[in-house]
Amino acid sequence: MKNNGLDIESLVQDGQEWLIEADITSIQQQMAQGSLTSMLLVHWYLERINRLDGLLRSVLEVNPDALEIATRLDKERRDTGSRGPLHGIPVLVKDNIGTADKLHTSAGALALADCIAAEDAELITRLRAAGAVILGKANMTEWANFMSPSMWAGYSSRGGLVLNPYGPGELFIGGSSSGSAAAVAANLVTVAVGTETSGSIISPAAHNSLVGLKPTWGLVSNKGIIPGIGSQDSAGPMARTVKDAALLLNVMAGTGEHPLKAAPDGTAGRDDYTACLKVGYVKSKRIGIPRFYYQALDAEALRMMESAIADLRELGAEIIDPVELPCQNAEWKPAILQYEFKSGLNRYLGSLPEAAPVHSLQELIDFNQQHSEQTLKYGQGTLEWLNTSGDDITEQQYLEQLQTSRSLAGKQGIDYALKYYGLDAILFPGDHGCEVAARAGYPLITVPAGYTLDGIVAPGGYLTKGPQGVTFCASAHSEAMLLGIAYSYEQATKHRRPPVLEPGSAGRQIRIGDTAIPEAQT
Repeated sequence: MKNNGLDIESLVQDGQEWLIEADITSIQQQMAQGSLTSMLLVHWYLERINRLDGLLRSVLEVNPDALEIATRLDKERRDTGSRGPLHGIPVLVKDNIGTADKLHTSAGALALADCIAAEDAELITRLRAAGAVILGKANMTEWANFMSPSMWAGYSSRGGLVLNPYGPGELFIGGSSSGSAAAVAANLVTVAVGTETSGSIISPAAHNSLVGLKPTWGLVSNKGIIPGIGSQDSAGPMARTVKDAALLLNVMAGTGEHPLKAAPDGTAGRDDYTACLKVGYVKSKRIGIPRFYYQALDAEALRMMESAIADLRELGAEIIDPVELPCQNAEWKPAILQYEFKSGLNRYLGSLPEAAPVHSLQELIDFNQQHSEQTLKYGQGTLEWLNTSGDDITEQQYLEQLQTSRSLAGKQGIDYALKYYGLDAILFPGDHGCEVAARAGYPLITVPAGYTLDGIVAPGGYLTKGPQGVTFCASAHSEAMLLGIAYSYEQATKHRRPPVLEPGSAGRQIRIGDTAIPEAQT
């Protein structure tokens, strides 16, 4: 089978050497030269999904129109040129992000398994306009881990349990953007979009040797995304390189007709998040080490963090060690979650077509009870608690708690430490520190830091060994600066290595639109 003179079978068989770990820039170079097309690239990823994802369960369904869209974009490139860096690039999106096509939007829930969004989420509109190919929907922790306190990260009743490609069934996957992380790590797609309320991008990225960026709250539109905690929710890029994350954020950032863009110093107002991607950017940057968040690390993880700190110092960063955040011992109250989750989800479910099986949180709980064998493997204790526990919270109490939380985490927390110690950024280990950044609404970026050999048993029986990440944090709209620091560290250390996978043969079906097809048997 040939496409524009290029042989698909040869690409599938012989193209792995450079397509494995290929980044956006190298792919665009090959497309510009005519040695690769978007159609061939999409075909290659679909073949890998069909061959390997029976084991990982990272992809819920693939876009039945992906090859046709890619072919149209190839013709457009030949006729009028490229739209930009994302032209023809396959992107996988988390299953809570609405797409008005043949893909379903379900947050991993069987109750919404047949629901198709009436319109694209705003970030999807931006991706399509930039020429990206929406390859499919990624599996996720059901309802972004707001369903049950005992549910394993990466599990959904619709898609099963996502496994970490570096140790399927052994290593912790992280959640709730588990499928987005596993698919990018396993080279089943070029880049992906995840969402985070608190840790849901950073955790799976760190545990899958990826770059994950949780943007400043409001930088990326939440319109068309199934809500968790609306005052914290943020979609962000998940990629194998810092530059790919920056290129994806360039397209995702902004709301409505008034895009929020970044200047080279990290402030809003300019338009290129790649502006600070320089090898020497971290030199003279003051980076604080909040030792409070290092206390829970095992010996090997701590050694890895010390090595990262030494690398940053060698790169010319000024390390301030230790630093303290005034909020580090804060006991965060659940009132914001209790107030926002039910009202936000009721609004979303209430907007679904009449034919949808549920239109409220109570109806969702009832549906799950009626289909308990398929939906309640881990129960729904969190959903039930959230359905009633916030009913007595007044709007005034909620607003006061929201203001207190944001101030404690932001002005009196991260901002205070940045100013008091004269810092440019704070270095957290892995997914530690996610909650304080989430409550402040501030950005985080995690970068691969290496791989531990020994580990401790985590909840669910997983080992915490394997990929580890370092995570940089700063104040609102500091994405460009954080990307620059992360890029310097990434280029100097180059810790990321692709996982080695054998074809899976679990007999699982991969859904393509409304059609379920058996995966390839090996």
